[in-house]
Amino acid sequence: MKLPQQVIRGFSKKTQTEKLETVCHFFDDPEKVFRDFESFQHPDPKTQHILSQISENTITNYPLPYNVAPNFLINGKMYMVPMVIEESSVVAAASAAASFWANRGGFRAKVLSNHKNGQLHFLYKGDAGKLKEAMPEIREFLLQHTKPVTSNMERRGGGIAGIELRDLREDLEGYFQLHVTFNTMDAMGANFINSCLEEFGAGLREWLNQAAGFDPKDFEPLMAILSNYNDNCLVEVSVSCSIKELEGAAKGLTAEEFVRRFALAVKIAENDVSRATTHNKGIMNGVDAVILATGNDFRAIEAGAHAWAAHTGKYRSLSSVELKDNRFTFSLLIPMALGTVGGLTGVHPLAARSLEMLGHPSAEELMMIAAAAGLANNFAAVKSLTTTGIQAGHMRMHLINILLQLKASKEETGLAQEYFVDRKVSHQAVQEYLAAIRKG
Repeated sequence: MKLPQQVIRGFSKKTQTEKLETVCHFFDDPEKVFRDFESFQHPDPKTQHILSQISENTITNYPLPYNVAPNFLINGKMYMVPMVIEESSVVAAASAAASFWANRGGFRAKVLSNHKNGQLHFLYKGDAGKLKEAMPEIREFLLQHTKPVTSNMERRGGGIAGIELRDLREDLEGYFQLHVTFNTMDAMGANFINSCLEEFGAGLREWLNQAAGFDPKDFEPLMAILSNYNDNCLVEVSVSCSIKELEGAAKGLTAEEFVRRFALAVKIAENDVSRATTHNKGIMNGVDAVILATGNDFRAIEAGAHAWAAHTGKYRSLSSVELKDNRFTFSLLIPMALGTVGGLTGVHPLAARSLEMLGHPSAEELMMIAAAAGLANNFAAVKSLTTTGIQAGHMRMHLINILLQLKASKEETGLAQEYFVDRKVSHQAVQEYLAAIRKG
């Protein structure tokens, strides 16, 4: 492929076909590459139009597997959980853990709080004491000033939940925040929050301009933006049973020995950052897959979850184990700002189907479902790590990917799956097996 030698001007104004032609021009075989990209276009023009409008400079679609994990029993209600992910073992692990716990009471989940955060960041060089004393008046002024933005949300039961002035001059000279909490009901609410915060910047300047003893020149707004660190938007999910009920959970181990090893592995993740990072990645495997399937922002949830993992000052496991009165309880506490209305949830056709599959959940119900998927994957991973080892099961699931890479036929794929049922899977082993059967 030839790399562009100069700036491409007006690219965003081209049609999708013209953009694709421009990109393909730099490949060695432009016509073949054009056909490859075009083959991933949706056959329904209306659906393709929707997909093309979601983002910028779209030239085709990038499909990922849309999977389902059945048998998730959450608060006594059974779900078929949609999961969009390319990692082959994740859905299998989630499904296995869901079935395992469905026979032991299922997942118990609750939303502890559902308020999102945002800040107006600003510099102020006036009398900080007077500004703090005036906060009750400023707060009321800003609430009235933002009424055009908040009225619809307030009619639905949401709106601005709190406004706090934070003096952060120890961190940066003259630096203050208006820290604002929001209830956005079933919407994720990013646009609502950012609109309110920008109005706060204009409103605070207006208040300073008309209030006696204050000079608006002392005020310099810097940024108005939501935060993905949502420590006021927390969901907790757990599974629990008597230790005796875990007999047979791991081949060759008693229930007590399985629990001892499992709890020790989680304790290591609570104390060692190297292990905690991978441990929490396993949780996010399940969480992200549900979030992506429902048209929510998995990057925002990732950022918030990992920040929460470090909120004590040390990065730790998001999940924990409690052993008490001969009971095993495995739980997860995680921040999760999700929405079931607005954004992609009502635009992307499969996001809408995902929510329909889940029974049109509220935002809080979706938080619990996604958290349950995270805990399920975490349970399956720690169980494998402390018993059979994770690689045997992972590579069996990865077998299909290896066969695809090696361009195995349908018949060869069937033979390989049968052959590797009780054998170790590796790229070399599969390659040698295919070579052998191709030689007859």
